[in-house]
Amino acid sequence: MKYNFDEIVERRGTHCVKWDESPSDDVIPLWVADMDFKAAPQILEAVKKRAEHGVFGYTVVEEDYYVAVINWFRRRHNWRIHREEILYTTGVVPAMSVAIKALTMPGEKVLILSPDYNCFFSSVRNNGCEVLESPLRLVSPPESGGAGGGLKNRHPSFEVDFIDFEAKCADEKTTVFLLCNPHNPTGRVWTKEELERMNDICLKHNVKVVSDEIHCELMMPGHTFQPFAAVSEACRKNSVILNSPSKSFNIAGLQIANIIVSNPSWRRRIDRAININEVCDVNPFGPVALIAAYNESEDWIDELNQYLWENYTVLCDFIGKNMPQWKVCPLEGTYLPWVDVSAMGIPVDELCGRLLREAKVWINPGTMYGRESGMGYVRFNIATQRSRLVEALERIKVSFSPPE
Repeated sequence: MKYNFDEIVERRGTHCVKWDESPSDDVIPLWVADMDFKAAPQILEAVKKRAEHGVFGYTVVEEDYYVAVINWFRRRHNWRIHREEILYTTGVVPAMSVAIKALTMPGEKVLILSPDYNCFFSSVRNNGCEVLESPLRLVSPPESGGAGGGLKNRHPSFEVDFIDFEAKCADEKTTVFLLCNPHNPTGRVWTKEELERMNDICLKHNVKVVSDEIHCELMMPGHTFQPFAAVSEACRKNSVILNSPSKSFNIAGLQIANIIVSNPSWRRRIDRAININEVCDVNPFGPVALIAAYNESEDWIDELNQYLWENYTVLCDFIGKNMPQWKVCPLEGTYLPWVDVSAMGIPVDELCGRLLREAKVWINPGTMYGRESGMGYVRFNIATQRSRLVEALERIKVSFSPPE
């Protein structure tokens, strides 16, 4: 490999949420969704060059920024974005909030597929709307494919219950469907056929689609990301797309994201909401980092995905051999494996608390992503050096081993 993802980077003492909020210095944090890898060298060089200028005033986003976004998605995902469709802002969560604010009225319902990213719940409720959950249903995983013995111990995968989905869309108070594509926390990468069916149902019931596509570059072997707006012209016209290089290139702290809106009326409303919510100004480093990511760092993301897949196989094999009562969901995208621990017979909040106290490993309880749909599950973040991941797994094994 050209890039060394095994290099240990000390993040404690850098005002790091993931590491510096740990209750003690011996905790291995595998929770919040950022990576322990240095950003691509091209990004580091671009940020360093900008910092050397020494003046950090208000920033104008120039045309080369838009060209980088347009070229990346056309080249990598066969999605043709028009310059006027792009609105920039500080992050995907603020983008989500302004989209909901612009496209709903207080008291309306926003449909999600649960379990779902925890900020979906708060963004909807903070805008005075009601969260309406359509629970994903389990389907048996395919027999083929594999990453060693652990994949024989896999949990079933997830799919949309389209009967329930349509019933929820038909509710007259449902006006927006908030989609996570790829899906966090289950790791599903939605197919073109699934996305088209979602949109057909939404169009039938006058439901707008807001698609959070922040994890779109994090793809495991055999899976391809399908932008919602590139499925069809009908999908393009009925959607608002939220994306950013922040997750894929580990630059979330640089605060840059885009809202892609084809519908001119919706775009005006969202642009107004961006200004009302005061998330219209970005810092000097976000745009230069995005340009360096999209123009110069494609080989880095490809190597990263291979490293993440190898980490996933390590996780599956270890759990399969040492904790066979745990079931790992197939990971199609993201770096956030979803693991069924219900056979332990321990509430997941209690189990995660015990792991933090005794094993000094911090993972997320599934109940963060839906009180009902997340019961019995935990979410791992495997975007760390392999040696740290193995150490964390060994600690978990010891914590749940019977005393000799």
